[in-house]
Amino acid sequence: MPDYLITPAGRKIAYHLTDGSAPAVVFLGGFKSDMGGTKAVFLEDWARRQGRAFLRFDYSGHGDSSGAFTDGAIGDWYHDAQAAIGLVAGPVVLVGSSMGGWISLLLARSQPDRVAGLVTIAAAPDFTEDSMWAGATEAQRAALMTDGQIALPSEYGDPYIITRRLIEDGRDYLVLRAPLQLPFPVRFLQGTADKDVDMAVAQRLLDHAQGPDMRLTLVDGADHRFSDDACLALIADSITDVIARAER
Repeated sequence: MPDYLITPAGRKIAYHLTDGSAPAVVFLGGFKSDMGGTKAVFLEDWARRQGRAFLRFDYSGHGDSSGAFTDGAIGDWYHDAQAAIGLVAGPVVLVGSSMGGWISLLLARSQPDRVAGLVTIAAAPDFTEDSMWAGATEAQRAALMTDGQIALPSEYGDPYIITRRLIEDGRDYLVLRAPLQLPFPVRFLQGTADKDVDMAVAQRLLDHAQGPDMRLTLVDGADHRFSDDACLALIADSITDVIARAER
């Protein structure tokens, strides 16, 4: 059973925290995913074997946390993540998957002194604007503004309900429009067969961000899930590399 915290906004966030050495590794999941996913559970087991502190959690409206998914937006989930990393003391290594990559960049921008390193997996910064809004038809945009929401097909099950608030709120949290300093070891991981986040997004992020130790690794044939055995091993190796470099 998960533990729970109450955020300053009153949201009830479910989490699992494994004690261990610092820096703690914090996994930030994707849009409409939860902390029971393959990558999160694999990394928890890996961290336990390493004796490394590890935190996974569900944003509000996701998994075991309170709230409805359609009531949430990027700002809410970012503030949920802020509250969650308050559960651990000292430096953290952020591991952000898809939307979690965007959230992790927001955390890194607002709390650079807390972040010892960053690993992103198919990071999707600014996707509400650059993918959802930019990719919507005029009819979809009109419906979104008039009706407050539209349904978009998903390869992962039920259609995604995209709300006007999600789009408008996202504009307050964009990270690719202004300088983005990442003053710690960073590893961006991206699959070439990802149908949700194009390789161009990873390249744009690498080109846009500024930092002393950033690398982009492309994995031929890997999809958005990035969770076969080879990909999982690469994630763990990337975290190990980031920690080793941060401790030099």
